[in-house]
Amino acid sequence: MHAAARIAIGAFTGLILCGSAFAQSPTPEERLKQAGITLRTPGAPPANRANAVRTGNLLFVSGHTSQFATKGKVGAQLTVEQGQQAARQSGLNLLATVRASLGSLDKVKRVVKVLGMVNAPEGFTDPPKVIDGFSDLMVEIFGDAGRSARSAVGVQSLPGNDPVEVEAIFEVE
Repeated sequence: MHAAARIAIGAFTGLILCGSAFAQSPTPEERLKQAGITLRTPGAPPANRANAVRTGNLLFVSGHTSQFATKGKVGAQLTVEQGQQAARQSGLNLLATVRASLGSLDKVKRVVKVLGMVNAPEGFTDPPKVIDGFSDLMVEIFGDAGRSARSAVGVQSLPGNDPVEVEAIFEVE
């Protein structure tokens, strides 16, 4: 066999063998289903504001609380682990708004920026650990595209004495 033909066949075989590496990973909507997650239908925003605003290929999503059954300050009435659960729930509520705004989470290209606010007593130094509950959910649903720039801060109070509120910016199709 001619050397050029062997190289061409070898390259083609390599493509076939590596083809499985190019297989599509699950979409965000498929990942939700695989995780057994059902997103609620978001309600209308109160007052004169929107749940989300799209400009160009960016979707700015307003702050979403967890609407957690347990209220209070993380580090006082709630543990960091309970705060992480509240942050995850805030993420689920926020994703419901994203889906309602876009029609599908599959239209999200990446999570760009997140601001997480934790209802915390003075001196509480673990807001980043709490907001990890939100960030972990974004990576679970969007894979590497869920890794974002992020700020996590402790605040004196949040609406309804909720433990967590999160807002985010998404790059979208």
